Amino acid sequence: MPVDKHINFFELQKAAEKPGCPLCRIVADRAERYIDNMLFEHVSDRVFRANHRAAGGFCDFHSRNLAAFRDGLAVAIMGRDILEDRIVAFEKHRPWKPKGQCPICVERDRIEEEYLSFLSNAGGGSSEELELQAAFEKSEGLCAPHYAGLCFTPKEKARNIPRWLKDFHEKKFNELLRRTSQFIEFSAYGRQEEFAKLSEKDQLVWKELALTLRGTAD
Repeated sequence: MPVDKHINFFELQKAAEKPGCPLCRIVADRAERYIDNMLFEHVSDRVFRANHRAAGGFCDFHSRNLAAFRDGLAVAIMGRDILEDRIVAFEKHRPWKPKGQCPICVERDRIEEEYLSFLSNAGGGSSEELELQAAFEKSEGLCAPHYAGLCFTPKEKARNIPRWLKDFHEKKFNELLRRTSQFIEFSAYGRQEEFAKLSEKDQLVWKELALTLRGTAD
């Protein structure tokens, strides 16, 4: 495992100790730091402002917490750009159609690919890789979207991923399917006693399924 990738190792190991998909947690934390730094450092950057304006601002998901950040001036300056373009579209009676991509989504995609590429190569058998495997196998593993990203590159080319990582997730998803099917079966009328014998975790497996399918980042 190259020295310049140690930060990936430590962040994945730390995230694996917490609930949910480790990569969802890393991406969410890094995206929030990116927004905070961006508001402080890049509001006067013409290229960043132009990209932000071309995208029509941040997407709904990444703009939802802007009011919670401390730099109101940065939010106002960038928001004014978007409002000006909105007003022009209103006055010309034409749809407002931004042509760019949310800058934070671009950064999110970069972070995801960085870590997915790192994980796809974590099968050499070094002590750090074995340590990462041990930590990962105690975690909830990747959500379905991030595991799909691990299996295929953004250009839909198959990756060669470590056998331990493949086996771990196939077992995880198949077990979730079994528990979901059991939940559905025991939810049928007349099977209340069998349903009552399920563990609390299995009675709430539908929540786990929903998070696994969409990702666990808030």
